[in-house]
Amino acid sequence: MLLFVVILIKGLMTRLVNHQPLSFFNFYCKKLSEKVNKAKNPAKQQSIAGFIALVITLAPLIVILSLFEMFIEVPWLWQGCLLYLAIGPFNLATSSKSVAQALVANQNYLAKQTLQPLVLRETEQLSKMGLSKSCIEMQLLKTLQQNFVVIFYFLMFGPLFAFSYRLLLEMHYSWNIKQTAFSSFGQQASILVNLIQWLPVRLFTLLMLIMHSKQNLLLSWRLIKGKIFRLNNDIALHCLALNLQVRLGGVAIYHDEKLRKTSFNDQARQPEPTDIIHTSTQLKYTLIICAVMLIMISVFAFIIQNKL
Repeated sequence: MLLFVVILIKGLMTRLVNHQPLSFFNFYCKKLSEKVNKAKNPAKQQSIAGFIALVITLAPLIVILSLFEMFIEVPWLWQGCLLYLAIGPFNLATSSKSVAQALVANQNYLAKQTLQPLVLRETEQLSKMGLSKSCIEMQLLKTLQQNFVVIFYFLMFGPLFAFSYRLLLEMHYSWNIKQTAFSSFGQQASILVNLIQWLPVRLFTLLMLIMHSKQNLLLSWRLIKGKIFRLNNDIALHCLALNLQVRLGGVAIYHDEKLRKTSFNDQARQPEPTDIIHTSTQLKYTLIICAVMLIMISVFAFIIQNKL
């Protein structure tokens, strides 16, 4: 009940005000990295500095929040506040729709300006195809990282764990290893985030594959199963590429440096603006099914508890 109430409030607030509750923490992480991440230092020393920065930032906050919870008279209100801060915004579909509409109207500049705040890569040099691909990948990854994974761990281990994960995710965003400056400094945050995301990402991917696969389900599974034990989100991107029957991944530019990433479904066509809308639809229905399953499990558990 608390989860659905917080989701409802978050959805309403996102529509009314475009706010980022953790923007100050993100700002703090960037300023901290400017102080302790020195490009002249060896890679190993940068990696150690990144680990120390992670520990001295996250550990005190977790201790303070756990101690503060002991003095709260209304636990559900405190838990709701932590969950509200941990869950990401619910306007990704709206922003993605704006990007798709701009691309269809050949307003590429508007599409680039709309997409740029939502992605790490540079959008200035992207074509219509590149913008479509970036928007599709952004929708999937942010829905997984900021919504599904947060909710999964809220249900499993409580609001403090979910909030701690979200803080760690913000550190990962600020010190993303795709940027040369943080290739060593951000390694520890990246590894921890990928470890925490591993199980929920694969559960979501399996559900998405079952619900939306447009080809033989067994064939799709054979194509993606090799990525199941990789410590990244490649399996989810590959599954979405198969479902949409488009290519995803490939080259991206971060701070004027070209990075060649893994590509998925290379034999398929290039993504189009309409595929942005199809992505929103797939993610929405997958999340709805997750909500229905959660309600059914809750009702079943309630019935069993009353009988006992």
